[in-house]
Amino acid sequence: MPLRPVTLALPKGRILNEALPLLARAGINVPHALADESSRALRFPTSRPGLDVIRVRSFDAATFVAFGAAGLGIVGNDVIAEFDYSELYAPLDLGIGRCRLSLAAPAGHAFDLATPSHVRVATKYPALTKAWFAARGIQAECIKLNGALELAPAMGLAPLIVDLVSTGRTLAENGLVERAVLLDVTSRLVANRVAMKTNPEVAHLVRAIAAAVPAAGAARAA
Repeated sequence: MPLRPVTLALPKGRILNEALPLLARAGINVPHALADESSRALRFPTSRPGLDVIRVRSFDAATFVAFGAAGLGIVGNDVIAEFDYSELYAPLDLGIGRCRLSLAAPAGHAFDLATPSHVRVATKYPALTKAWFAARGIQAECIKLNGALELAPAMGLAPLIVDLVSTGRTLAENGLVERAVLLDVTSRLVANRVAMKTNPEVAHLVRAIAAAVPAAGAARAA
């Protein structure tokens, strides 16, 4: 019986670079052009028959999988939590792309979570941000930005930001400091629930990739 084709959605940037060695251990090799940011190609074959990969923005990888355009993807748990797609099944923590989703403010900004009833926040994560503040009895007015979040306080757009932080260098260079961590982030292997049930190759790929993940990073997603 011929294999049913599967597409794997991969995010651009650091996560892609960390994912490639893992995929290689799973027997999935891709063209060098996939990691070449100057390449305009977005879809690539792999060494595994019936499997190709697409290179997309990190937020979009979840959407491609949730709507069935891709059977599998690699997505941060920040994106999974923000969109909360019921069609996504996240069976495996890959242990890559480690960072944190943090609340940050200017170094001289006096902010006490026990004081305000309303805050304005610039973020790419309005759903997560509103929920985090709501759990503390605070109404968050979220201004959606897709980049340059560190400029928001200095430009008077919003006194607070919620964004991904790795080393903290970008915050420091823009006069910001972390005030709280909303979520510890790693990248997960996600599958479309229908594809997982109806295409045996999707389930087989999940097992192959799981076998390639070091035991320390192979915790099952909740």
